[in-house]
Amino acid sequence: MKNKILVAAALLAFSASVFAKTEVIAHRGYWKQAGSAKNSISSLTNAQTIGVYGSEIDVHITADKVVVVNHDDSIQGHDINTSTYSELKNLKLENGETLPTLAAYLEQAQKKTSVKIIIEIKYKKDAELEKRTALEVVNLVSDLKMEKQVEYISFSMNVCKELVKLSLETPIAYLAYKDFVVSPKELKELGISGLDYHYSLLLQKPEFIEEAKAVGITVNVWTVNDPIIIQKLIDLKVDFITTDEPVKALELSAK
Repeated sequence: MKNKILVAAALLAFSASVFAKTEVIAHRGYWKQAGSAKNSISSLTNAQTIGVYGSEIDVHITADKVVVVNHDDSIQGHDINTSTYSELKNLKLENGETLPTLAAYLEQAQKKTSVKIIIEIKYKKDAELEKRTALEVVNLVSDLKMEKQVEYISFSMNVCKELVKLSLETPIAYLAYKDFVVSPKELKELGISGLDYHYSLLLQKPEFIEEAKAVGITVNVWTVNDPIIIQKLIDLKVDFITTDEPVKALELSAK
């Protein structure tokens, strides 16, 4: 009986891996809508309406330890890490929204828990600043009891290692383009649960996809907007595609 159960479990896992569809992540939210902007609250609200797996954001920490959502290190000439939140809070995004805090973003996220929030903790030259940022983000997510609704990504291996120590319940993926590429096996050994590589890298090294599946980590690719390339990656059975064209990607992944 025990052997039959093990065989059945193995077949179920194999079936799930074969038939699992590629999921779609909206890059900086679904911002290609009138009245929206990248990394805005409205971009998340838009993403929550179209059926994506997740909505990706970028975060930094202010000098007084407030986590804010913005792609660049600075906004309107203000360096985020050396500015207080009071100095930044009234600055406007392109659509007129004020610079959002991560807390406000997560408050909106809680209104539709089926959509994951993919939090990119930005690379910094200062390793201690990276650690402080990771700690503040994890503490906020923990306080809101959202460990199962968020996932973390970073180009910084220092950040990824810190997240492994701080957050056992939440998926962590390592970002790479052409430099500092780490094999799936090495990522698994470090306790990192996924790779998140530029699509050109995985088209050159498709063996990484199979290697990742073999060791049990996920495969995400960024930022893929060309429908032909989206289809190629779906055919290669990547787990996730991060895109500025989430509606088109959803149509292709549903076929």
